[in-house]
Amino acid sequence: MARDIIDDRLIGSLHLRSLTHQGLEHDPVREHLAVQAGTIDALLAGHYAGDATIGDVLRMGDLGIGTVQRLAGELVILDGAAWLAAADGKVTSVSDDTLTPFAVACRFTPDIIREQDSALDYAGILATLESMAPAPDTVVGIRLAGRFRDLHLRSVREQAPPFLPLTQVVAHQTEWTAESAVGTLVGFRFPDGASGVEVPGYHLHFLSEDHTVGGHVLSAELTKGTFAMTVCDELHIELPAGLALGTPGATARATIAAVEG
Repeated sequence: MARDIIDDRLIGSLHLRSLTHQGLEHDPVREHLAVQAGTIDALLAGHYAGDATIGDVLRMGDLGIGTVQRLAGELVILDGAAWLAAADGKVTSVSDDTLTPFAVACRFTPDIIREQDSALDYAGILATLESMAPAPDTVVGIRLAGRFRDLHLRSVREQAPPFLPLTQVVAHQTEWTAESAVGTLVGFRFPDGASGVEVPGYHLHFLSEDHTVGGHVLSAELTKGTFAMTVCDELHIELPAGLALGTPGATARATIAAVEG
């Protein structure tokens, strides 16, 4: 087996471990561990082929977000199943053998739960999440289940080689609004020091209960729901051959924000 790469850099209180594909296959499953395929820097540069499979990711986590090979849509992992929202808004299940160039997931066990009985706009949703998170440099997995309205969602079209940089791809993204839906916001909050490795700040995707509405969340209003959060203290990253971890925090947050919306 190829030797795994141990990276001793810290993002706040988060420990990074870089793995080969074989290393990911043998990585033990445990709570408070986030696992990731690829990096946001690699995605920005147009590395859309993928190396790890959705099955690899699902073995390690039952909640997560990301994309699939050729950037064919927005990935949502919820309750151990993977779903894809395509550029036409259609939501389909994802097979285990599908490759992913970028995905992050965790074994979700809520450490913090908060009921919300009154309406919140998107700023209120993010403010509530921030008030629940233990510290600014903490990585948290997020699950917000409830009734939503005015969901502003996006996805991107499947790409063909030679792949364009992500900034050019999202310039032609498709956006739509769902007037109302019952479902779940899924995602993570990473600290600013994670930029380049991950998306700093809040990165949320949506999946409706009936699996007909999904996508990357640009904004949403919550009518009523339940916030749940888990704290992750370690991040294991599977790096395809030829890709480096880079320097956490080196990529400007504004660069990533421009493609994440």
